[in-house]
Amino acid sequence: MPAIHKLPEVLINQIAAGEVVERPASVLKELMENSLDAGSRAIEVALAQGGVKQLRITDDGCGIDRDDLALALERHATSKIASLEDLEAVGTMGFRGEALAAIASVARTKITSRATGAAHAWRVTERERDPVPAALNEGTVIEVEDLYYNTPARRKFLKSESTEFGHCDDVFRRVALARPDVGFQLSHNGRVSLRLAAGDAARRVREVLGDDFMANCRLVDVDSGGFRLSGFAALPAYARANRDAQFFYVNGRFVRDKLIQHALREAYADILHGARHPAFVLFLDMDPAGVDVNVHPAKTEVRFREGRAIHQFVFHGLTRALATPVQSASMSTTPAEASASYAGPTEQARLAVEEPGLPRALSAWQSTAESASPAGAGSGFSPAAFSRPAPGRSYEAERYSQLAPQIQSLPAAPDGNQASAPLGYALGQVHGVYVLAQNAQGLVLVDMHAAHERILYEQLKHVLEGNPGVQRLLIPAVFNASRIELATAEEHADTLLRMGFDVAAAGPNELAVRSVPALLGRANVADLLRALLAELRDFPASEVIATRRNELLATMACHGAVRANRQLTLPEMNALLRDMEATERADQCNHGRPTWTQLSMTELDKLFMRGQ
Repeated sequence: MPAIHKLPEVLINQIAAGEVVERPASVLKELMENSLDAGSRAIEVALAQGGVKQLRITDDGCGIDRDDLALALERHATSKIASLEDLEAVGTMGFRGEALAAIASVARTKITSRATGAAHAWRVTERERDPVPAALNEGTVIEVEDLYYNTPARRKFLKSESTEFGHCDDVFRRVALARPDVGFQLSHNGRVSLRLAAGDAARRVREVLGDDFMANCRLVDVDSGGFRLSGFAALPAYARANRDAQFFYVNGRFVRDKLIQHALREAYADILHGARHPAFVLFLDMDPAGVDVNVHPAKTEVRFREGRAIHQFVFHGLTRALATPVQSASMSTTPAEASASYAGPTEQARLAVEEPGLPRALSAWQSTAESASPAGAGSGFSPAAFSRPAPGRSYEAERYSQLAPQIQSLPAAPDGNQASAPLGYALGQVHGVYVLAQNAQGLVLVDMHAAHERILYEQLKHVLEGNPGVQRLLIPAVFNASRIELATAEEHADTLLRMGFDVAAAGPNELAVRSVPALLGRANVADLLRALLAELRDFPASEVIATRRNELLATMACHGAVRANRQLTLPEMNALLRDMEATERADQCNHGRPTWTQLSMTELDKLFMRGQ
């Protein structure tokens, strides 16, 4: 073995550069964050050949003093922290003091800066560390040229010019979304690619993600327990094939955190198809002391001190925003007010749990439904009620006899105030599949099966909420378990019991299950519990049980919803529309498909070239 020796400073810097500087986009991220930390109000980025040939950033921040310029290129030199207490409550984007040193070790770097109040600017380079006078009105200009010129092996790993510019463009947009109060400009090979003026958050999101995103998103603004979640979350109709429209920030810093991603995925799980990915721009603001950003040199990973609280806050906050009923959303109410406007389960849900063909355990919730459903709750639309007809009678005759008094009391035509009904009033059906309605904006097209399926599904969930129901097993289910599964079951015994699982060790490598949630009595106990333990081990909260239960309820709702080619009367159609307006997540069915769409008068006029 060779003797142990200390590495030269140049090699140390290049090793550090391998962690910080992966490609031109990494350089851009570090330098833009430094500009924001300097209090800049306008930042200009100019790239040449995807940022490999040249990357130049100009800002109007506070600048760097002459005596600090040379030190800025040294490793572990920073003005942002000075003690362990500062590190544990970092409030700036940069703090490690490694970025400029790492960049200067693999590229030709030039810094020109004029500090606030200085007579003129000064300049240093990666080779000439003694400052020399320079001309600059204000702020700082950093030029990075010929990335990896001194490490050809690393340069071979870079992609084509267009690919590298694409990565730089992504980073630029991420930073710009976090600071709508700052103006940004990006140019490539002398041509302006994107210019963003300072403004509000909604304008910045619209400029970066486009009008389609803003037209299909919900406002999120939840504040509780020292945490605040704000931003915009797209509805399932805007779901993507990849994750290119997912932006999550913690105290203004873009992060990709496993805990946060799990909470977001679970919030969308009930309304989004599994193969699609949601789109969102969300900001989590919290005490900097509650999050550790010193996890990875790239600073895109964080660790929370109260992971369980953060997970539940993000999950429930986003769930409430996405669950806002159509009526509440159309009136621009807050998510809390929208949730409060939900009228609760209607007669439909009570009839659903009486279906003889359903699992016996559901009958336990019949009394819950009757007590939870206020008089007059919902509109009473149920042309596809679950109850079986009397002998010798058809389904249609039975349903009509049950609901004739309610249907006759419902309006069949507008009452003159269409603004009070966001989905308008029914005009008729198209081939027994779609309901046509007229509202203040124009024409509304409703997929009646999909809409009724969502109404039934939400009503069934509401009936079962807060009452898991437990089924005791005559013979305990015993299965082999690993040591980590045994430890997890012991650690989370109380949580499992609240979910309906009575679990205990039956031997050194076995677990015994004595009870399960009633709705899942026929499920494979071993597989279900293993999935649950894996979830509890990796995340502070689990939605496995709710997901399995909801799968069953979704099947029930799908079978009970009104079918295609069923002719409805105008009062029945209007009843469906009113139930949609009062139902959470009524914008999409259980499979993530939209339940209704709006055609404005302008769009209708274009179809017939009116006014052209």
